[in-house]
Amino acid sequence: MKSMSHVAVEYSESTLVEQPAIELFQSLDYEHQNCFNEKFGETGTLGKETPSDVVLVSRLKSALCRLNPDLPEEAIALAIDGLTRDRSSLNPVIANREVYRMLKEGIRVQIRKEDGSEEVETVKVIDFEHRRQNEWRRILKLYRI
Repeated sequence: MKSMSHVAVEYSESTLVEQPAIELFQSLDYEHQNCFNEKFGETGTLGKETPSDVVLVSRLKSALCRLNPDLPEEAIALAIDGLTRDRSSLNPVIANREVYRMLKEGIRVQIRKEDGSEEVETVKVIDFEHRRQNEWRRILKLYRI
C-alpha cells in the first residue's frame, strides 16, 4: 500500500495539470518561466514595475520592432498604447474582440511623416507566415494585485 504523502503528490494540481501543460507548450516552442517568486523593476524577473502590470511592455516593444523594422518608433509606441489601453469599462466580449482583431490583423496607427502629411500604418503583432519570428512564452504563477 502506498503512503499518503506519495499518493498526494501523484494527484496534485502540479503533477496532473501544470507539468503536462508546461511540457506541451515547450514542445510547441514556448519558453516557460515560473514567476512564483517574481522580482519587480527593470532588472526583475519579467521587467514589470509593479505586481499590477500584466503586459510585458519591454518584450512587446522589442517584438514589435523586430516584426516591423521599417516602421518609425512613433508607430510602435502608438501600437503599444492601442493594445494595452484600459478596456475594463467595456463589455468583456467587445474588449476581447478588439484585442483579438489587433492580434490577428495588426494595429492601425496614424503617424506624421517628415513632410507633415499623415499616413496610416499597420503594426504587425504576430507573424503568421514565419512562426519562429514570434516570441511565445508561458508564465506560471503570474500574480496580479
